[in-house]
Amino acid sequence: MIYHFEPSANAATLLTDCVVVGIYKSNKMSAAAAQLDIASNGAIHSHLALGDFNGDKGRTTSMLYQLAGITAKRVLLVGMGEKDKLTLETLTQVTQAAVNALKTAKVSNTVCFLSDEANTASIEAAVRQSVTAVADALYTFNTYKSKKDEAPSLASWTIAHTLAGDFSTATKQGAAIAEGMQISRDLANSPGNVCTPTYLVRVTQELAGSSDKLDISVLEESDMEAIGMGSFLSVSKGSIEPGKMIILQYHGGETGVAPLVLVGKGITFDTGGISLKPGAAMDEMKFDMTGAASVIGTMTACTAMDLPINVIGVIAAAENMPGSKASKPGDIVTSMSGKTIEILNTDAEGRLVLCDALTYVERFNPYAVIDIATLTGACITALGHHTSGLLSNNDGLADEIFNAGKQAGDEVWRLPMNDKYQEQLKSNFADMANIGGAPGGTITAACFLSRFTESYPWAHLDIAGTAWRSGAAKGATGRPVPLLCQILLNHAHV
Repeated sequence: MIYHFEPSANAATLLTDCVVVGIYKSNKMSAAAAQLDIASNGAIHSHLALGDFNGDKGRTTSMLYQLAGITAKRVLLVGMGEKDKLTLETLTQVTQAAVNALKTAKVSNTVCFLSDEANTASIEAAVRQSVTAVADALYTFNTYKSKKDEAPSLASWTIAHTLAGDFSTATKQGAAIAEGMQISRDLANSPGNVCTPTYLVRVTQELAGSSDKLDISVLEESDMEAIGMGSFLSVSKGSIEPGKMIILQYHGGETGVAPLVLVGKGITFDTGGISLKPGAAMDEMKFDMTGAASVIGTMTACTAMDLPINVIGVIAAAENMPGSKASKPGDIVTSMSGKTIEILNTDAEGRLVLCDALTYVERFNPYAVIDIATLTGACITALGHHTSGLLSNNDGLADEIFNAGKQAGDEVWRLPMNDKYQEQLKSNFADMANIGGAPGGTITAACFLSRFTESYPWAHLDIAGTAWRSGAAKGATGRPVPLLCQILLNHAHV
């Protein structure tokens, strides 16, 4: 898909297969719809007067064809809901409704005026989210199907505004974020027998080869053993697939400026190990590497946007299997930090690979570290499938992430984290246990990680409830790539 931006546009005079305009509740016209109505001598008003369509949010009309006075071959009216309740989330929803209505039409190029209605203060975000909404609605994953579904004919999407203002940069940024989301989704949707830690190395090597601003290094298990990553290795040793730690360094800022570090949990398949998971829905444990996938997607987008900052992406990749060499409940391992861990549950493995990765990144003297992980089912219980969990040892960083989530429509909610919860990680035999029991499971998991992040500002994103969907729409969502990219954009001040 090719994306464009067109300012100071008149919806009635654009040469396109279809022009998309909004109608508010009670048939109040958007600015672009009014342009069409004037040029067609009231054809839009007459159509609305029939009463079949009243601007309900997300509803679309049947296509209006070759209206007199209008250059576009088709007109699609999309319900915007109540004007005083218009939000960025609404704009995303109505844009996707428009795309879904056009999927089966013989439409190659479209001009869409929906983001023209955004509040002045949020137009850039609206443009970016319009692009990602289109990409999301068009996304398919049929790599492993012998018979492919017919692809929509849509090839070009132009975002147009009736008023002046150049938002072509925001359009390009949206396209970059959409590309990052697609890569993230493709990786997460790939089966565990394909998307292994070694496969992630190949993918990131290709990404690094695409830009002279990207460097890559890979720690093999022998390297991890040499520097004392006993916690990480306690997970990977149960599988025939060797664990890998991938370090992608993006040098977009000035030399010596402290980088932002993103650390992604990359458990390419999680059986639970010896603490074996129930069989039902275990196939979805291929999604246990969506944290890593989101880091790869974000690094892809960052490179495409050519942001003037320094960013490091770390992927802690391993497979958690119940092999003969797998860790057992009650085993004690020594982390890279020197702290010892009693493994009470081998299904709490994500924190075991992450803690060594979080110790490793100290060497980069980061200005902040954010880890991203499908870490706890407890987060789904707490926040459902709409909002990711946020925990942090730094209020400023937490606020930065929370606000970026609002901007990007990829929201988070901060949970508490204090010494009262730390008490649950006590062990009679080691410095700490890897679980703290059922109460506050998301919080105690973050408390565990916090013990390895004392030397820098750190935040933890638990995306267990937002990284993928189950049921008929099963598949990765691409979150939190929009959030992470918004954090980078804010940091870059562009």
